[in-house]
Amino acid sequence: MNGFTRNGIGMTSARTRERLVDRLKAEGIKNAAVLERIRAVPRHLFVDEALASRAYEDTALPIGFGQTISQPYIVAAMTGALLEGTTKKLTRVLEIGTGCGYQTAVLAPLVQHLYSVERIAPLLQRARSMLAELRISNVSLRHADGWHGWRSQAPFQGILAAAAPEFVPPELLEQLDEGGRLVIPIGARGEQTLLRVTRNGDEFKREELLPVSFVPFVEGTET
Repeated sequence: MNGFTRNGIGMTSARTRERLVDRLKAEGIKNAAVLERIRAVPRHLFVDEALASRAYEDTALPIGFGQTISQPYIVAAMTGALLEGTTKKLTRVLEIGTGCGYQTAVLAPLVQHLYSVERIAPLLQRARSMLAELRISNVSLRHADGWHGWRSQAPFQGILAAAAPEFVPPELLEQLDEGGRLVIPIGARGEQTLLRVTRNGDEFKREELLPVSFVPFVEGTET
């Protein structure tokens, strides 16, 4: 599979992807590796075929179950915030909210191993199938409540959350390695801010990065 077409879908050409990358550059995304992943990952395969013509617009799109595939700018900004200043691949990274697997596919090749949890079972299965199709093999997936992270695989050098709680779940902070970073949207709908939290011993440095809009961070799992 060349990644540019499936079932006759249009608007998936290299030129279309390049326009998206150019737009992200203009909006301040500078990490070359992240931009290359945005260019390479076939976003149209992660959305319903009816929405495929909009896949390379810089916008969030519905994926069912009240969830969305994140806006490419936000995926790039969050990935860049996680990796900024690193000189080698992070060893262990946790993703909260696999969703359709798009953020997973962007991030996975940029780290040594990615652990990803999703609370909605059908979304997780869809993501598992797509990651296998794209031959992305350094990801461990789990149907679980992301509020509790993935304790048996901690500590993590990075944690990235794709849903917004009103405060940082304490267990995620506990599972950060020394010097590790948590990138997470915080706040009620309409009032959310993307935070980067860096661990220094028992202290946590918080940086407010930009206003965002994410689905709520919900406890519990769905089958």
